[in-house]
Amino acid sequence: MEKIDFVIPWVDGSDPAWREEFQRYSPTKGTDAGENRYRDWNNLRYWFRGVEKFAPWVNTVWFVTWGHVPQWLDRNAPKLRIVRHEDYIPSKYLPTFNCNPIELNFHRIPGLAEKFVYFNDDMFLLRPVEPEIFFKNGLPRDCCIETAIAQDDIRNPFAHILLNDMALVNMHYKKRKVIKKNFRKWFHPSYGNMLLRNILMIPYQEFSGFKYTHVPSAFLKSTFEEVWKREGEVLDEVCRNRFRSVFDVNQYLMKYWQYMEGTYEPQSPKIGRFYKTGLEDQKILETIAGQKAAMLCINDEGGSQEEFLKMREAVIEAFQKILPERSSFEQK
Repeated sequence: MEKIDFVIPWVDGSDPAWREEFQRYSPTKGTDAGENRYRDWNNLRYWFRGVEKFAPWVNTVWFVTWGHVPQWLDRNAPKLRIVRHEDYIPSKYLPTFNCNPIELNFHRIPGLAEKFVYFNDDMFLLRPVEPEIFFKNGLPRDCCIETAIAQDDIRNPFAHILLNDMALVNMHYKKRKVIKKNFRKWFHPSYGNMLLRNILMIPYQEFSGFKYTHVPSAFLKSTFEEVWKREGEVLDEVCRNRFRSVFDVNQYLMKYWQYMEGTYEPQSPKIGRFYKTGLEDQKILETIAGQKAAMLCINDEGGSQEEFLKMREAVIEAFQKILPERSSFEQK
C-alpha cells in the first residue's frame, strides 16, 4: 500500500506565551480572531485514539503546532512527527494566527507523503475506515458538487475567501472544458440527489462555488506545489496576513484545483456528519455514542463560557465510552 499521511494542526489557546504573542499582533478591523477559534475542547486525545483504532494503516501523523504540545502526548510515538510552524513555514510569514498560511504551506513539511489527509482538530473518526475512503486509483476522493456562495454575517470573512478561491479558479479554467473533460466525475451517481445541483448549474458560464462537506480532505502534495508555481504571488500576499482577512484564499483552492484537473475520484457526500454546538448538541452526543457515522465534525459556534464547559464535559464523556483505551500516542 502506498504511504498515506495524516496532517492535523492544533493551537492551545490557553498557553500564556501564545496569548502574549497573539495580543502583541492584535487584530484590526477586517480580520477574524474570534475567541471560539482558539478555545480548547480538551478532546484531542480522542482524535489520536480514533486514528489508531479506526485507521491503523496510516503512515505518519504530522502534528502541526505553534510550539506547544499537550502534556499527555508522547513525543516519541513511532508514527508521530511534531512540526512547529517555524519548521516549514517561511519566516517572512511568521508569527501567524491565520489558519490559511498554516494550511497553504503544508507541502513544505519535510518528509510529508505525496498522499495526505488533512484533518481539522474538530474532525474525528468514529468507525473503521479503509485507505480507499480517502484515495482511489492513486487519486484523492472528493465530492465535486457545485453550489452558490452565501453569507449571513458581514463580519465573517469566510464567504469572501471562498469568492477569492473561485476567482482564481475561473481565471485559469473554462467551465465547459472542465466538465467535458471530466464528465463522468462531474455527474457521478455517488453524489445522490446532490447531483441535481451540478445539473442546475450548467447554464452558468463560470464556476460559482463548491459544496464543502466538513470531512477530512485528501490531497496530493504535488497539487500544492503546482498552485504555488501558478499563483505564487497571490499566495505570498495571503500568507503575509497574520489573521484571517477578506483578501485571503484558503486550502479549498487546492481542492478546487484537483476538481479542475480531474485529479480526484468521486466520493459520496454522506461519508460523515457535521453539527454545530449550541444548535445541535444532542445530535453530536448521539452520533458519538452510537458511532452513527465514520467521521464527525464538531463545529464550535461560540456561546457562553458556561455553555461551552458543559458541552465540553458531555463530549468528553461520550468519547470516553467508545474510545476508553489509551493509544500509543499517549504517554504511559
